[in-house]
Amino acid sequence: MRADRLVAALLLMQARGRVTAAELAAELEVSVATARRDLEALSAAGIPVYPQPGRGGGWELVGRARTDLSGLSASEAQALFVLVGPAAAVSAEAKAALRKLVRALPETFRRDAEAAADAVVIDPARWGQRDKERPELVKDLQRAVVARRKVRLDYVKRSGERSVRVVDPLGLVDKDDVWYLVAGTPEGQRTFRVDRVAGVEVTDEEVVRPEGFELSEAWDRVVTEVERFQTSAEATVVVQERHVRVLRSQFGRHCAVESTEDGMARVRVSAPTPLMVAQHLAGWGALAEVVESDAVRAELRRLGGELLELYR
Repeated sequence: MRADRLVAALLLMQARGRVTAAELAAELEVSVATARRDLEALSAAGIPVYPQPGRGGGWELVGRARTDLSGLSASEAQALFVLVGPAAAVSAEAKAALRKLVRALPETFRRDAEAAADAVVIDPARWGQRDKERPELVKDLQRAVVARRKVRLDYVKRSGERSVRVVDPLGLVDKDDVWYLVAGTPEGQRTFRVDRVAGVEVTDEEVVRPEGFELSEAWDRVVTEVERFQTSAEATVVVQERHVRVLRSQFGRHCAVESTEDGMARVRVSAPTPLMVAQHLAGWGALAEVVESDAVRAELRRLGGELLELYR
């Protein structure tokens, strides 16, 4: 996992003082280009890692910090843990490396470093269409999670209704470039889409995190609930195999190829209701044939009749 490599690169520089991308690549058994990207990622995250030009140059941890990490400032330690923390949610090796790294930090840095490591979860699985722009508010919310401060959200619901509420930010999730805030509220734990946050104000009121709270586990519960809702209606569709990619872009993870033969694919798709499945498929015309699901076929006939009447 990338988190392992980033931590290993940092510790290697602390031990040797200076390393080249080629040396790091040989140590970690990756390409030179990958090693260089890892070094650039550490530097971009705010870790004091800089390239030294000239003969005998390479990448160096400024200040020659020792393996106890005493050379890192509080903000630099937080930057490192924000950077490598998400991968630790899915890698036991990365999680073990972070635990060791926490113990190596000065006592005063540990609390914020642990909060930074658990501030973000990366979930690459898609839920339908993709939003590639990272909201500007993510950094503000991330700082509030690390500092454990309540935030005042100006939130716009799907219906367009706006509300202002004070919540306890517990963590952020990047799900295929769509960001979600997991937060505590008087009604219990809730999830907010960050792109619906019109404004955020960090308050001075401290957040008391629930005992034993793990962001990755909390997000798993959210995904389970959403998945249960999103798979209420299913249909089997036959399309040309070359069109499966387009079908996946519509249904996200709720699109599974059951079989392929002679250039055709049987694909299982699902959505909350038969109407929503039909709405996705209506634009395909004869390119997609629903072979299983009377309810979806009935909705397609109804939609077809409406279009025929409208454009008669």
